[in-house]
Amino acid sequence: MPDTRPPDTRPPDADRAKHRLSVRLPPLPLTGGCQCGQVRYEIRKAPLAFYLCHCTECQRQTSSAYGESLRVDPAAVVVTGTLKTTRRASESGAVRLGDFCPDCGVRIQHRSEGDPGRLNIKAGTLDDTSWLMPAGHIWVGSKQPFVTIGPDELAYNGQPDDAGSSAISARWRAMLTAGERR
Repeated sequence: MPDTRPPDTRPPDADRAKHRLSVRLPPLPLTGGCQCGQVRYEIRKAPLAFYLCHCTECQRQTSSAYGESLRVDPAAVVVTGTLKTTRRASESGAVRLGDFCPDCGVRIQHRSEGDPGRLNIKAGTLDDTSWLMPAGHIWVGSKQPFVTIGPDELAYNGQPDDAGSSAISARWRAMLTAGERR
């Protein structure tokens, strides 16, 4: 039987690694929403970071191998529609809040109680996800075995400390800058 699969059009490994270090941000505002359309949002400033979380909580919440977190300035986000909020205590004792559409159940964002300057949009809810490339990975100690993280990618076994979080943010800014030059 002949092989009917399409040819592999992915760039060679070296080119993929170079592409991973570059992100071309679409024109602002970035838009997104839930599955049923009752909740919509706009992000009016460039995101602060994009990373993948491999913790078991994100795996359970997304019914997938990881959660996609797009860190944004909360003042730059406008949400229309009604959100409902779940609460849970994290391993650190902090209370995590997850905001979702009460009609279709899609999680839109998560945040920490008592930290109003920190907001993560669930990046899979963006209207256009084609440009996303993670600046790092967290909680890789619990990642699924089929997920491969390249040697040039930032990866942390658990929650990164301030230096690790800063490294992810710095990598993201560098990726945005490299994308502007493409």
